[in-house]
Amino acid sequence: MRRIAAHFLVDCGRVVPHPVVTLDDEGRIVSLEQWQQLDSLSSTEFYAGVLCAGFVNAHCHLELSYLRGAIARGTGFAGFARAIGQERGNFSTEERQRALQAADARMWSEGVQAVADIVNDDSSFQRKGQSRIYYKSFAELFGLNSVADGVKHLCTLPNCSPTPHSIYSVQDEAFRSVAELAADEPLSIHFMESPDEAALYSGEGSLAAWYERMGWVCDFLHYGSPAKRITGSLPKDKRLMLVHNCCVAEEDIELINNHFVNPVAWVLCPRSNDYISGLKPPVELLRRHSDMICIGTDSLASNDSLSIIEELKMFEGVPLAEVVKWATINGARALGVEKEIGSVEVGKRPGLVLIEGVEYTDDLRLTPHSTSRRII
Repeated sequence: MRRIAAHFLVDCGRVVPHPVVTLDDEGRIVSLEQWQQLDSLSSTEFYAGVLCAGFVNAHCHLELSYLRGAIARGTGFAGFARAIGQERGNFSTEERQRALQAADARMWSEGVQAVADIVNDDSSFQRKGQSRIYYKSFAELFGLNSVADGVKHLCTLPNCSPTPHSIYSVQDEAFRSVAELAADEPLSIHFMESPDEAALYSGEGSLAAWYERMGWVCDFLHYGSPAKRITGSLPKDKRLMLVHNCCVAEEDIELINNHFVNPVAWVLCPRSNDYISGLKPPVELLRRHSDMICIGTDSLASNDSLSIIEELKMFEGVPLAEVVKWATINGARALGVEKEIGSVEVGKRPGLVLIEGVEYTDDLRLTPHSTSRRII
């Protein structure tokens, strides 16, 4: 049994002063109380800072961790995709394994409790089986010539289900087939990362020009837009995570939110977008239209670290309790594991994270010096 106290707890969008969290030997929460006098706490560990539940990294590519530093900043969307293809063959199996093992260990130590991880091969599953992090893996169907059967072998691996890569890289039948194959599992789809995605549907932009040069024909342009393809291809009861959203417009958000029965998870990866293109997601627009913003890191091919706290620093002006909600309970709900993790509630095993270097204003704010570390 452990009793953990701190200055504050942020949980599900609220700030709780003077928390005392009691946990059993398995890390399950037994009680949540508030202390009155610090010197009266017996058998209690006190930490100067802010407690929260373990983080949920809602978009990652753990298997690409070996590419850290291999691709230059500012290549742009098309340049980054080309660089991935060029660099993939330059690393040994041992180098790839060491990199993903180190990335997993660091995520755990910094407070990540669960990860929504995109996979294109089976290289990360041995580590996932040994990790204390909960991994939900998404076998990604990618390529205009791909078919749904191409990811079925990966879906036999633990806690892995299929998803289409995006609304520009998979043909219509394959897109629909993968969504059907996923059954009750959520989909994790790259969405509106670049303005070229929308431009493709009117035959313009770099994607359209590239496809024309290659002689590739898209059979999905009749939908008219990326958002209309989402709502026209997927049933209303599908659980959906849309990732990046840098170029999403208000009408896109409204159309998609109104179509689906379950709240759509709008996953933001701001440091990755800054690394590749300098684009920024429309945070205020999404805040007005959704209570299901989530946070991801993307991969180390387009990021310096897989640090959730560093991602949260990108949202200047948003209160700490709100961004932590995005990175905890919202991510847990998107993955369907909110009954076990994501919030500091009696009966759950959410992990416990300490955020240090916080500015103690009325609503608490992160600073450039803020860090996170795991307590439980």
